[in-house]
Amino acid sequence: MATKENTKDNRNQWNAMQILIIAGLCGCFFLFGAWRRGGSGKGDRIAAEITKHTDCIAISDLNYETHRDTATSSSATTIPDDDSDAEIKKFEPCPESYSDFTPCHDQTRAMTFPRENMNYRERHCYPPEQRLHCLIPAPKGYATPFPWPKSRDYVPYANAPYKSLTIEKAVQNWIQYEGNVFRFPGGGTQFPEGADAYIDNLASVIPISNGIVRTVLDTGCGVASLGAYLFKKNVITMSIAPKDSHEAQVQFALERGVPAIIGVVGTIKLPFPAGSFDMAHCSRCLIPWGGNDGLYMMEVDRVLRPGGYWVLSGPPINWKHNHQAWQRPAEELEEEQRNIEETAKLLCWEKKHEMGEIAIWRKRLNSDECRRQGSQPTICESSPDVWYKTMEKCVTPPPKGSDSWKPFSERLNAVPARISSGSVEGVSVEMYNEDNRIWKKHVEAYKHVNKIIDSGRYRNIMDMNAGLGSFAADLESPKLWVMNVVPTIADKDTLSAIFDRGLIGIYHDWCEAFSTYPRTYDLIHANGVFSLYKDKCSAEEILLEMDRILRPEGAVIFRDNVNVLIQVRKLVKGMRWSTQMVDHEDGAHVSEKVLYAMKQYWVVGDN
Repeated sequence: MATKENTKDNRNQWNAMQILIIAGLCGCFFLFGAWRRGGSGKGDRIAAEITKHTDCIAISDLNYETHRDTATSSSATTIPDDDSDAEIKKFEPCPESYSDFTPCHDQTRAMTFPRENMNYRERHCYPPEQRLHCLIPAPKGYATPFPWPKSRDYVPYANAPYKSLTIEKAVQNWIQYEGNVFRFPGGGTQFPEGADAYIDNLASVIPISNGIVRTVLDTGCGVASLGAYLFKKNVITMSIAPKDSHEAQVQFALERGVPAIIGVVGTIKLPFPAGSFDMAHCSRCLIPWGGNDGLYMMEVDRVLRPGGYWVLSGPPINWKHNHQAWQRPAEELEEEQRNIEETAKLLCWEKKHEMGEIAIWRKRLNSDECRRQGSQPTICESSPDVWYKTMEKCVTPPPKGSDSWKPFSERLNAVPARISSGSVEGVSVEMYNEDNRIWKKHVEAYKHVNKIIDSGRYRNIMDMNAGLGSFAADLESPKLWVMNVVPTIADKDTLSAIFDRGLIGIYHDWCEAFSTYPRTYDLIHANGVFSLYKDKCSAEEILLEMDRILRPEGAVIFRDNVNVLIQVRKLVKGMRWSTQMVDHEDGAHVSEKVLYAMKQYWVVGDN
């Protein structure tokens, strides 16, 4: 008996010692983390926020507490890491010279393509055998962007260390370099009094302030100050600019927290469905609107919904008074404006305003009468497929339901007109309502695990397989925006319905790189992506691209079959990501699981 008592006492002492050791280690790690980040300006203070929700005794890859939340214990049960002993493939960092690498818009490769019609600035991706299989490093000194709205005005210099715009656009108030940050005063070539005053001028003609105009396309956006200030009006803008000699226009836009992609109106159709945007805008965007037999205006007409507005600011508008300042021949500018006016008539656009250097046209809600009176353009064959398709010199008929206008507050959750009219093949009203219901439940479960998902910590969010946009709709907030991606191989083409809801999105093939710079998204949502692409390209290629576009300490939410997620988890462990897998919110019997991941903070030279 004495022997058993001694054994029990020893066990109790050992258990107590274990607890003390673990508690001591937790304290040491906390102090080390505080020292590592304190005052450095690198990373952010996410650790302090997450520590509030952490159970230090329960060792877990992620710091989100799930097992203590009794209200959601069945839907957030952590699944043990059963591949911890398996061999993990380690992905090495790419060389420092690749820290801003854009695989489908690489300057060296671009120069090998024709310059005619800006073809060389289109997407030109490297073939599979030439792709990088390493991790794009963050530059030294990389800092988490400021929270919105401060990020609109300030960007850490280390994140995009390019000063050429501060010199070239010094007198135009685009961007200024101040110490260790860039400052964006809200000016621009056409915004001498600031973007706010410019937008107020537009709002005197266009219904920008009441939710009627919600989605905007800004071609040749510069540093996206128009889009940055339109957020004040609850208007969301898709900003586009090429990767050119100015280096980082789109990168600056995304660092500011403004939606943007690398792109150009050149030879290939824009990656949006017909009738997407409420307004399109060009402010000295250097697109030759009067040339190529109206081709570029026809592409704007395709993506502009009936009743939408087109704003042209700068040359050749008001050329009589400005040709000398623009240092261009008056005859050339006169011809350019004449061609623009003739193409607008052919498209049945109605000119609503011209004052100073701003002209505004409106696409008619119904062009039938205009067509009967003499406008007889060539009509395009109706095809929703635009991925890598050449622009055509013809007019795209508006899809059924695209002329339905509601203010944004009503649009977000109402049944999109294109679904109720049957224009979205394979999607019924009942399916749409059920999709909304399901995603409300999913997002609620996400928030129980990642408790800061809607705190403002994540500004730029991407949904890689957006479906009907219900994930984005349930997150809708002035603190964030979501890039809704509809894969080109998706069973249903739902992107038009996403735009009908007053959200923005884009077509993309995840076997290729996305048209953006590295480190541009704070949170990525991947629902069923790897099951969708299982026979198309490798999970490794998709994950490396996700790592490229995800910020250090950014988060990812994977939702897929458990067998798929086990393989994903194994791969991302070799990419410096921390992971935690939990059961579906309906319980462990559901084969679909959720994998939460966080990309660790590391920069060039870190081991």
